[in-house]
Amino acid sequence: MALLEINREECIGCGACVEACPFGSLRLDEENIAVVDETCTACGACISECPVEALSLPEVKKVEVEDISAYQGVWVWVEQFKGEAGSISWEMTGQGRKLADRLGTTLTACVLGHNVEHIAEEAIAYGADRVFLVDDPTLSVYRTDPYARCLVELVRKYKPEIFLLGASSRGRDLAGAVATQLYTGLTADCTGLDIEPDTNLLLQTRPAFGGNIMATIKCPNHRPQMATVRHRVFEMPVPDPTRQGQIVREKAIMGEEDIASKVVDFIVEEGEVNLADAKIIVSGGRGVKGPEGFEPIRELAEVLGGAVGASRAAVDAGWIPYAHQVGQTGRTVRPDLYIACGISGAIQHQAGMKTSKVIVAINKDPEAPIFQIANYGIVGDLFKVVPALTEAFRKRLNK
Repeated sequence: MALLEINREECIGCGACVEACPFGSLRLDEENIAVVDETCTACGACISECPVEALSLPEVKKVEVEDISAYQGVWVWVEQFKGEAGSISWEMTGQGRKLADRLGTTLTACVLGHNVEHIAEEAIAYGADRVFLVDDPTLSVYRTDPYARCLVELVRKYKPEIFLLGASSRGRDLAGAVATQLYTGLTADCTGLDIEPDTNLLLQTRPAFGGNIMATIKCPNHRPQMATVRHRVFEMPVPDPTRQGQIVREKAIMGEEDIASKVVDFIVEEGEVNLADAKIIVSGGRGVKGPEGFEPIRELAEVLGGAVGASRAAVDAGWIPYAHQVGQTGRTVRPDLYIACGISGAIQHQAGMKTSKVIVAINKDPEAPIFQIANYGIVGDLFKVVPALTEAFRKRLNK
């Protein structure tokens, strides 16, 4: 149901509102009177354009602003699987440390699991001042309900100002459940985090509108300010085993009898692409001209012991599965070597790979944007250059 209200007796059918609507939600009916459909977002752009003031929006009850003065500190959730912490958690811990230092506050890590005290100690080495450790058999494997309940109760008890989680499959699931129960905002898949100087609000940057723009989002009225962070966006910090910190042990909230879900087994998909951890990536773009054009890309990647990546254009064309996509709307990567073949280097693609240690660009167009960030550039036909590189590396590597 559209929120916009139209006074049919006052409407003169001038069509000014129809032209002003940025969403195409308004039209003139057979009686030459303005009507609105359900795509209306109540943006109000049409109201000031109506010469007879026939349009209006109902008054919306103002949201009561929460007392946020008691919320202090930066938190990160340390994701673990079978007793091993995910690297995305340490990347977040490193960035969380920087945010905490900017705010002059403490960094707290939340470690949930069973027999995971060693991860709590790792968290301190990676920069945490304090660790909340919830060690219980019910948390040995990830399940939404017991994990979310634990974190929600910790937040209500200790009141953090900022709470960061990794944008993994588990992190996305958990963050949504926690934010919903806390009635706070959540910005998903962030590629940048910073502190606004004047307000100390968390600036959460993420791609929007299919990666065509970067949106910076703030949560001024509710706490904690929550965000999930993409893998490989931030640099992995160097652990300091001499760091000292506090480990606070908390109890699990739910017993096994209270948890409806049971984990039966874990099945690892064969051939799963792991671009985030790849040290070498060879990527193809629009220049490969079709699915068969990825064959020389795969051969080079195989010789180098690397993974195959792709630009969004190649994925959208159906030449290669989405799991290979690098960029704002795909994977963010930070390999030692990134070879871009037939990729022009649009800003959306650069955002996903520009932090690679060494970038090699192969493109026929010498003006392609990818050359502006490349360490080495080869202007030429990838179907000649890539096989030549593959053969040269075979000889050099004795393959």
